[in-house]
Amino acid sequence: MMAAQDDLFGSLFEHRDRRIDRLGNPLLELDAQVDWEAFRPLLDQMRHKVRKSSAGSKPWDGVLMFKALVIASLYNLSDEQLEFQIEDRRSFQRFIGLSDAKHAPDRNSFWLFRESLKELKLTETLFNEFNRQLDRAGLIARKGQLIDASFVKAPVQRNTPDENARIKAGETVEDWSASKRSQKDTEAGFTAKGCAANR
Repeated sequence: MMAAQDDLFGSLFEHRDRRIDRLGNPLLELDAQVDWEAFRPLLDQMRHKVRKSSAGSKPWDGVLMFKALVIASLYNLSDEQLEFQIEDRRSFQRFIGLSDAKHAPDRNSFWLFRESLKELKLTETLFNEFNRQLDRAGLIARKGQLIDASFVKAPVQRNTPDENARIKAGETVEDWSASKRSQKDTEAGFTAKGCAANR
């Protein structure tokens, strides 16, 4: 009886997952393009920190937690909202690799994870590698509200090295025409700052 129920629930989840994917799940593209295991050696440094006590629950997988921080940055979520949204949204659960039987990490787990990254000075390194992989895949992340954040193919930027340096420095390129300026996406990007600060 229990096996039959498990099979039924499993097929319902699979049907729902396929439907979500057909409707347009932007996290599928991101998951397919990023080599998350490339982050594991850095994230494993956190496991090697000496624990003050053996009490408490087993720490969450580092890659799962990092992927959760990516969601927080992309969708502009506080730790409290991140906990709720992962608990509530099947697409978020699948993206971070949370099994059907597990609850989402709680807000304190996210805070402690972020603080450990800061202490080990890993935040910038991790997100630089993440940005490098996005660039290589030709993707940019558009930050926005929960309903409209999406990944799109990056527009081809045919800028001179000098123009790129000025854009990176936050300067405006004065000699661009209004139409050329409207075609340039000088604000798109994905940074560690949005993820790590003030959460």
